[in-house]
Amino acid sequence: MRTSTRRSHRLMALAAVAALTTGLLAGCASDSDDGSSNSNDSGGNAKGKTTLTIGTFGVFGYKQAGLYDDYMKQHPDITIKENVTTRTDVYWPKVLTRLQAGSGTDDIQAIEVGNITEAVQTQAQKFVDLGKDVDKSQWLDWKNAQATTKDGKLIGLGTDIGPMAICYRKDLFKKAGLETDRTKLAEQWKGDWAKYVDLGKQYMKKAPSGTKFVDSASSVYNAALGGESQTYYDKDGNVVWDKSAGVKKSWNVAMSVATSNMSAKLKQFDKPWDQGFANASFATVACPAWMIGYIEQKSGDSGKGNWDVAAAPTAANWGGSFIGVPTAGKHQKEAVALAKWLTAPEQQAKVFAKQASFPSTPAAYSSLKPATETTSYFSDAPITQIFSDSAKTIPSQFHGAKDQPIGTAITDVGILQVEQKGKTPAQGWDAAGKEIKDVLGQ
Repeated sequence: MRTSTRRSHRLMALAAVAALTTGLLAGCASDSDDGSSNSNDSGGNAKGKTTLTIGTFGVFGYKQAGLYDDYMKQHPDITIKENVTTRTDVYWPKVLTRLQAGSGTDDIQAIEVGNITEAVQTQAQKFVDLGKDVDKSQWLDWKNAQATTKDGKLIGLGTDIGPMAICYRKDLFKKAGLETDRTKLAEQWKGDWAKYVDLGKQYMKKAPSGTKFVDSASSVYNAALGGESQTYYDKDGNVVWDKSAGVKKSWNVAMSVATSNMSAKLKQFDKPWDQGFANASFATVACPAWMIGYIEQKSGDSGKGNWDVAAAPTAANWGGSFIGVPTAGKHQKEAVALAKWLTAPEQQAKVFAKQASFPSTPAAYSSLKPATETTSYFSDAPITQIFSDSAKTIPSQFHGAKDQPIGTAITDVGILQVEQKGKTPAQGWDAAGKEIKDVLGQ
């Protein structure tokens, strides 16, 4: 999983993305403290080998899972060099500049899910059409759709995805007199996030001292929206956030949380949120697959055997990335071959085993094996099965170039106004709307 920092402090988003996307499970890795990447020389080296450079952000897991070494052993004429940038708000603008200049790009460039629509709509001509070189049926249809232009050009191959579940503290549930069995719990909230909120109301009636049902209203909003077919744009590319049925439904669920006493009011990925895990101050969190390792890390030994995982109310996705091959690269043929190999089911399964980045290739699901210590930490929950079932039924969504800042305006301005500053839902909606108009230049 790789965290994503937005382009301004005012519009800082919940890390997903990406960002998710991105290194929260294994710790962010970069080659310099300021987030800048290494040299992107993609020529030959002194030994006559072809050097392929890969531009990534956060921790993709390729190096950590030993994939680069494996590939170089199989292809002794290839040397692979990964140029890592910690922050996507540094990484992506730099990539855009180099794409526009037609030079300086890496042979392979990672693209975070929050940037893929912008890449598809404005930079497609700068990337090789990978659809001509791969069997597209290897990937989930909705994942391919995110990286496909209107005329059918596939500019990126899917890496990980973020299928959703609910992670919960069964020890706190037991103290609150609620069901603790993951299957029975999933049935109680199946099909509707409003049912999940209703269970939160029950929890709060007998909540253990100092605990809340959920970490934040924004996390519930993002999780619910991840399962809606329409979000901020329609299929024709028009901005419809204020008319979107999916947005309104998710907003209403979030408002039920924000105006109640069930939220710990913590901003995800801030230090107080981390401390919330360690102190068991909230009983549930909407958790995409990549968050499993994060919870394990932040909750520590006291959480082992107390955390469990249940299916989310609806199948949803949060996070994930792609890798593409810029047309400015000097070794396009070799880069395409490497990109295909890195995103093949076998390699995605290896990355999952290393850091729980969930594959976008269904063929890998039957062979996925999470670490033994992880499954025992989460009460031997069938993690792979839960996330696989979600991944296979996530709806396709239409995305736009301003998805990230629109979403951030809703969560970090609109929902925050209600949850932390006592504003009414109507006032929060209006505040988000003003911020979105600014984002869209209206």
